[in-house]
Amino acid sequence: MAKSLKIVTVVGARPQFIKAAAVSRAIKAHNSCLAPHVSRFTFHEVLIHTGQHYDYLMSQVFFEELGLAAPDYNLEVGSASHGAQTGLMLSRIEEVLVKEKPDWVVVYGDTNSTLAGALAAAKLHIPVAHVEAGLRSFNRKMPEEINRVLADHVATLLLCPTDVAVRNLEAEGITRGVHLVGDVMCDSLKHYLPIAEQRSTILRDLGLTSPYALWTVHRAENTDDPTRLAGILEAMNRIAAGGLPVVLPLHPRTRDRLRDQHGFNPHVGLRILEPVGYADMLVLTRHAKIVLTDSGGLQKEAYLLGVPCVTLREETEWVETVEAGWNTIAGTDPDRIVAAANRPSPEADARNLYGDGRAAERIVKILVASRANCMAT
Repeated sequence: MAKSLKIVTVVGARPQFIKAAAVSRAIKAHNSCLAPHVSRFTFHEVLIHTGQHYDYLMSQVFFEELGLAAPDYNLEVGSASHGAQTGLMLSRIEEVLVKEKPDWVVVYGDTNSTLAGALAAAKLHIPVAHVEAGLRSFNRKMPEEINRVLADHVATLLLCPTDVAVRNLEAEGITRGVHLVGDVMCDSLKHYLPIAEQRSTILRDLGLTSPYALWTVHRAENTDDPTRLAGILEAMNRIAAGGLPVVLPLHPRTRDRLRDQHGFNPHVGLRILEPVGYADMLVLTRHAKIVLTDSGGLQKEAYLLGVPCVTLREETEWVETVEAGWNTIAGTDPDRIVAAANRPSPEADARNLYGDGRAAERIVKILVASRANCMAT
């Protein structure tokens, strides 16, 4: 008979819901392919939602669109300072792990939920699998950089999206348990883009029949610094005034900070929206003339969809997109942003640097093999 392998998946933010959905889908496919007499592992997945993203448009709508099962545990941590939020997550995740006694804890990306899940598991001597391991911006001022470095150094399995990520880990002395699997976001795009194109009505709803720029900004380093945010807002208005409409799905943090920008008068060409779901965001990205963002995930999605990107930071963990000519680092100076946005589009097609859309399938196989090896020794 097949043996059961219990994994606890920890998520807390929109990009993690997308990544976890791809792996959960691969888990279900693995379980459905097992004949009753086969002596292999089936999976029992327990899903923890920390509540880092907690309102409907930032959380629940993603579960519904992605077909993710309702969380087994919703910790409802909500917003707080980094220390308070991570500490509360750590305490509550630990309680769940003591109760569930999983074989693996799987964490994704680089949020406070990632760090809390990895630390809670490591302290209980539960092996950690880190999906999207090895990414580095080499900017320790970014909270995300601290989270991803620490998660990698306590993980048992380091599931890397790119060769660069593997080399980053090697440079830090991490070679054991490292696997190049590709990027689960490729899996998600391959699966959901046709569905999104069929179901989403966002372009019609907004009356977008001509080229437009898709803009997002949410990182604390930009939103919490009035000077940086003012530079971004000025660039938005200048690009909109130049005749290219700007679509801005507004992150709650950015929305709150805009109230403090008393001198900001949005140009008529700037369309400010509530946060949108995954299907609408895919369609908005796919049909944009250019994407301007401080999001790591959106940089990569733009590349995968063949849309030029301007990054509103001084560095990126997705260096391949810059090297390929599809992503320009512009920071928050409005002159740099506008100049980057006006660059000609790359002549070469975007090459597939992030795998073949089967990363989740490889992750499942590695989890099974790693657990089987542990039980054999």
